[in-house]
Amino acid sequence: MMAGRTFGTKLAAGFGLTLTLTLLMTATSALALRYVMVAKDDVIKEASVSLVGAEKLSSTMERRIGDYRAFILNKSPEWLTATNADRAEFLKQVSALRESVAEDPTAMKLLEAVSTAEAAHNTVVGDLITTRQNMTTLNIDVLNDPRAKPAREALLAAIDALINRVSATMAATRTESSNRATAAIIFIIGLGVTLIACSAAVAWRLSRDLRREVGAAVGHIQSSSAQLEAAAAQQASGGRDQASAMSEITTTISELLITSRQIADSAQRVSKVAEDTAEAARSGDATIDQTRASITAIRTQVDQIVQHMLALGEKSQQIGGVVDLVSELAEQTNILAINATIEASGAGEWGRRFAVVAEEIRKLADRTAGSAKEIRAMIEDVRGAVNTTVMATEIGAKAVDAGSRQFDDATSSFRKIAQLVATTSDATREIELSTKQQTTAVEQVNAAASDTARASRETESSAVQTKQTAAHLSNLSGDLLDLVGSGRH
Repeated sequence: MMAGRTFGTKLAAGFGLTLTLTLLMTATSALALRYVMVAKDDVIKEASVSLVGAEKLSSTMERRIGDYRAFILNKSPEWLTATNADRAEFLKQVSALRESVAEDPTAMKLLEAVSTAEAAHNTVVGDLITTRQNMTTLNIDVLNDPRAKPAREALLAAIDALINRVSATMAATRTESSNRATAAIIFIIGLGVTLIACSAAVAWRLSRDLRREVGAAVGHIQSSSAQLEAAAAQQASGGRDQASAMSEITTTISELLITSRQIADSAQRVSKVAEDTAEAARSGDATIDQTRASITAIRTQVDQIVQHMLALGEKSQQIGGVVDLVSELAEQTNILAINATIEASGAGEWGRRFAVVAEEIRKLADRTAGSAKEIRAMIEDVRGAVNTTVMATEIGAKAVDAGSRQFDDATSSFRKIAQLVATTSDATREIELSTKQQTTAVEQVNAAASDTARASRETESSAVQTKQTAAHLSNLSGDLLDLVGSGRH
């Protein structure tokens, strides 16, 4: 599927796939956590409404009992009005509570029991109020009516049973919400393990492609190095032979006048060969320049990879800053919830509802802080992976720089060969000119022969150096194979 692409493209595709998997995991985790939070908030809200409504019934009934007792004591119309208002509010609260507990049959039965007990109690209270209205002075028997206490205790007991049922339902729904949160966490962990396995598979594929492609390229370099080494050896051997020939020319200088034309023809052919050799050296120089340009492009791509990885590290740090802010907000929320709980405990019966809400807010802040710690740990893992990738890329960049310097050395050697070939060509032209004119002395011919011998020795030395350079390039190719883990061929 990825065949035919450059390694840079494959690395970018692998990074993009890993980033996509990471974003997928983050989005899925956020959606799962949001689902759990919304569900838990709904449960807490519904249960809190029911519990608060049940507790309001108790407080309203306590207030009504106090109001009608005050009317019995002083027969004030204000207390009678307050008593009737308390009953109207009680009935309104029962109607509202009936809607919130409609899904709980047991709670509905208890609420009906409260309504029945309230009706019986209201009958007794109405009789006592009527009796007190017909009296001019307070009779203690009205307060000690035997029907009042059982009716009141039955009503309060029915309200307490309803409160206990609503509290038990709230505890059960809280447990169910916790189970949902646990299931969401297990789902996120499973998803994380799956995505890690996918990322490992992508990394293995990229590593295998790198070894394969670099191994093939290095194989071509080794083959070219072997050919260059063989050519240099042949050129060195030719240089030694040429030096021996020039020595024989020096010893047979007396025959130079007879064979001058032959020497001139040979010199012309040597000049032509030298020109061809110089042209080949220039072509090799141009090829190496192109190779150097390619290495420079590789170095640029490596630098871009390093910049992208550093940018990823900076984004990870920015995410870490956001997580720190979330942790700080969770901590502040926890402190505020604790303070609210303390204040609610000091408020007595009236602060009990607010204490329940404050406790749930504190638990939510604790879970938020725990999630922030987990996200911070994941960010540290990503940051460590980024640092490792940057170090590996820097090592590759250094290897590319070393290869570039070796190509510079090879370029210098080719230029030296071209210069030596040019020197040889000039010397042969001088020999050709001297033999054609036949006006120079034997000493000039001898000097020209010496120059030619020296040039041959320099050519031999340059050929030996070229051979060493080719061998060194072959060793570097083997080191590059070892670096990518493909082994030496």
